[in-house]
Amino acid sequence: MLSRFEAQGRPVRHVEHATFGTQVIDKYVLHNGLTVLHLPDHNAPLFSYQTWMRVGSRHERAGKTGIAHLFEHLMFKGTLTRPEGEFDRTLEGLGARVNAATWLDWTYFYEDVPGPEHFPTVVTLEADRLENMRLVSDQLESERKVVINERKERVDNDPSGKLSEVLWSTAYTAHPYGQPTIGWMPDIEGLSLEDCLAFHRTWYAPNNAVLVVVGAVDAETVLTEIVNKYGHLEAAELPEVPTIAEPRQAEVRREVLSLPLSGERLMMGYHAPAADDPLHPALEVLNEALFEGDSARLRRALITDGELASGFYAFVPAFAAPGLYEISVDLREGHTAEEAEAVVLAELAKVVAEGLSEAEFNTARNKLETRFYQQLTTASRRAHGLGYWEVTLGDFSALFTGGDRLREVTRAQVQAVAAQVLRPDNRTVVIGRPSAP
Repeated sequence: MLSRFEAQGRPVRHVEHATFGTQVIDKYVLHNGLTVLHLPDHNAPLFSYQTWMRVGSRHERAGKTGIAHLFEHLMFKGTLTRPEGEFDRTLEGLGARVNAATWLDWTYFYEDVPGPEHFPTVVTLEADRLENMRLVSDQLESERKVVINERKERVDNDPSGKLSEVLWSTAYTAHPYGQPTIGWMPDIEGLSLEDCLAFHRTWYAPNNAVLVVVGAVDAETVLTEIVNKYGHLEAAELPEVPTIAEPRQAEVRREVLSLPLSGERLMMGYHAPAADDPLHPALEVLNEALFEGDSARLRRALITDGELASGFYAFVPAFAAPGLYEISVDLREGHTAEEAEAVVLAELAKVVAEGLSEAEFNTARNKLETRFYQQLTTASRRAHGLGYWEVTLGDFSALFTGGDRLREVTRAQVQAVAAQVLRPDNRTVVIGRPSAP
C-alpha cells in the first residue's frame, strides 16, 4: 500500500504504531509533514475525524492576543471553492456533529459522522478549508463581533470568567499562559485582516497539523483519501517557538474584585507540573481525594461539616508547560472568602505534613482509573485523546498508558507533589466580593 503512494511521488512514512488491548493505532507522516493517526473501530458504523493544529493562545504575540481563537471562528467561513454556509449545510445533511475549540497549546476541529461512506466528503471539506480559506474584511468584522460578544458574556459580564482571568494573569508574570485564550478586548478590537492572513500563512500548514481518524474506516481508504486531498500541499517554514520559563513564585499574590455576586467567592491557584511530569498523575490522585466525591476532605470541611460553602471545584491542569492548579469556593451568605481560605489552607497543610491515608489513596486512585477507561468508550473521545497527546507532547500513545500511570502512583508521590505544589509562597489568591446594590 505505501509503495503505491511512493510511486505517485507522494511518499507516506509509517512512523510507528501502538496497541491498546486488541486495538492498533498507526501513525503516518506524509512527505509534506502532515501527521495522520488512525485507529480502526468497526463496532459501530461511524467515525470521528479531527484536525489538530499545533497552535494555541500561548503562540500569540503581545498585542495580538485572541487571534488563535478568532481564527477558529474564521475557519467556518467560505473558501475559494465553496460559498459560506456550504460546509455546515453539507455536514448537517450527513447527520454529523461538528465543532471546534482553542486553548493554550492547540486548536482543533472535529466531525463525528454516521456512515463510513461519507469519509471522502469529510476529507474533501476539511482539506479545502485548510488550503483555500477565503478571508475578506466583511467576514472578519462579522466574527470579530461574535468574539467580542462572547468575551462580554463569558468574561466581562460573568464573575466566574473574570475571576479566572485575573487569577491566571496575576499568577503568570512571564509565560504566555497568563494571557486569556479569548484575548484582551483591545487586542480583539485591533486585529487586522493582514494579521489574520499572516496567522494563516504561518500556522495553518500541513506540517503543523495532525489528522486523527477513529472509527469504521480502513487504512487503505484513510490514506488514499488523505494523500489525494492533502498530498499536494506544501510544507511551511514554521517559526521557532521560544521556551519561556515562568520564574518561581516567591510570595503570595492577592487581588480583590467587586462583582455582581450573591455571596463571596474565593479562587486560589498554585503553579503545578506539566502534563508529562512524572508527578502529574500523583497530583490527579491528590485532587481526587481532596475535592471529588461525597467523602472528599474539602467537601466535608467546606460543605458537609463546615457549612461555609454552597459549592466548589478544583481543576488539575494538563498542558505542555506547567499550568495552574485552580481551586474555587462559593461562600454561603454571611461567610467570607477568608474563612474558606483558612479552612482550605489547613487541609492542604495537613496533607503536606501527613499525606493521604491508605484508604483515601486507594479510593481516589481507583476512581480515577475507572473514569479514565470510561472516557475511552466513544470514537470521539479516543480521537480527542490521541490528538491531544500528539499535539501537546508529541506522543499519541500516552493516551493508552494513562491507566498504567495512575496504577503506578504511590502514597509517597502524592505527599511529594503536595509538598512541591502547595507551598504557601506558590499561591495566588483572587477574591470576589458582592458589589453594592
